[in-house]
Amino acid sequence: MTTQTLEPSEVLRRYLIDERATPHLRVNFVSSLDGAATHDGLSGGLGDAADRLVFDTLRMLTDVILVGAGTVRAEGYGGIRFTEEAVAWRLAHGLPEHPPVAIVSGRLDLDPAHPVFTRAATRPLVVTHAQAPAERRAALAAVADVLVCGEAAVDHGSLARTLTERGYPQVLCEGGPSLFGALLAADTVDELCLTLAPLLESGQAPRIAVAPEGSSRRMRLVHALPAGDTLLLRYLRGRES
Repeated sequence: MTTQTLEPSEVLRRYLIDERATPHLRVNFVSSLDGAATHDGLSGGLGDAADRLVFDTLRMLTDVILVGAGTVRAEGYGGIRFTEEAVAWRLAHGLPEHPPVAIVSGRLDLDPAHPVFTRAATRPLVVTHAQAPAERRAALAAVADVLVCGEAAVDHGSLARTLTERGYPQVLCEGGPSLFGALLAADTVDELCLTLAPLLESGQAPRIAVAPEGSSRRMRLVHALPAGDTLLLRYLRGRES
């Protein structure tokens, strides 16, 4: 491994979690040097090959991919399908071929014909609350398992517990910023994997976590892995938290 090229085996070693039965919620984001979460409105505009390698590795390692409905629409989510090598690794480690996607939505403004449902290799999940529109719940129940977490709004603490109870203790959140902020407020975030892109963005792009009120959490650095001018950071929840 050099500072210019990352070996997939080394990236895998860096991000492995040994105690898979212990619930662990990992968040993955990319950011510009000045804190922007998007470039031209999309997070994908900030990434490069090193970021993509980490992105794919974290997906391979997870039990479920957690994402907000807005991110599904904006980032063009489709069915999650791994390479033959990734599928072989998962099967060799006792995991199903592909993890499901769990989409968080209070309004359920999701199209059952969206590719995230129609092209899914594993039946998706939709996480909502008890007062979500009943007709939309019924329509989405035809293409996904609908989980009710909360009464008048999604309870993000209950969300994490419910996923664990369904057999998904290893959770990978891919955003967006509002979902990350809500998970922070619920004190459910155990890890942040952050790619620092070598770009100064400026403008009005959002931060990686957005919430009505701040929720501070002390984190500790696990690694800072350079890949050319990109820096791959991994932080775990601070010991005093």
